[in-house]
Amino acid sequence: MRTRMSTSEHRPWWKGTRGEWWVAGQGALVLAVVLARPGWTWSGPVRDVLAVAGALLVVVGLAYAARAVHDLGPSLSPFPRPRRRAVLVQTGTYARTRHPIYGGLIVAAAGWALWRASGVHLTLAAALALYLDAKARREEHWLLERFPEYAAYRARTRRLLPWLI
Repeated sequence: MRTRMSTSEHRPWWKGTRGEWWVAGQGALVLAVVLARPGWTWSGPVRDVLAVAGALLVVVGLAYAARAVHDLGPSLSPFPRPRRRAVLVQTGTYARTRHPIYGGLIVAAAGWALWRASGVHLTLAAALALYLDAKARREEHWLLERFPEYAAYRARTRRLLPWLI
C-alpha cells in the first residue's frame, strides 16, 4: 500500500523547503570573506596591532562556533528549518545565545578582516553578519512553529553574541 507524501516531501532540494538557499548564500559569503583579494588595505603600526587582535578573534570565533556545534549534538543541521527529531537545546553556548554558530562565524570573519588589514574583507564580513542575522530571524520563525517553549527561550537569551546582540 502506498502512503501519500506531502507536497514538500516531493520537492527537489533546489526548491528550498528546509532553507537550502540560506545555506548556499551563507557558504558563498564565507568563501568570499576568506578568498577575496584585499583591494585597499591599511598599514603602519596599527596594522600590526589589528593583525594580532584579528588572529585572536578568528581563534575565539571558530572555537565558539565549534563548541556550539558540539552542544547542538544530533539536532545539528546546516539548514535553518529544524529536523523532525531535533530537540530545543538551551544549555552550554545555547544558554547564552540562540545562534552561537552564526555569532562565532561573525566574530571569526571580523577577525579575518582585521588580520588581513583589508577594507574589502571588512565589508564582506559586515555583509556576512547582516546575512546571518537575517538567516537567524528566518530560522526563528520555524523554531517558534516547532517548539512552543521557544518564545520564552528567545525572551531570555541574546540572538547572536552574548552580552551584545
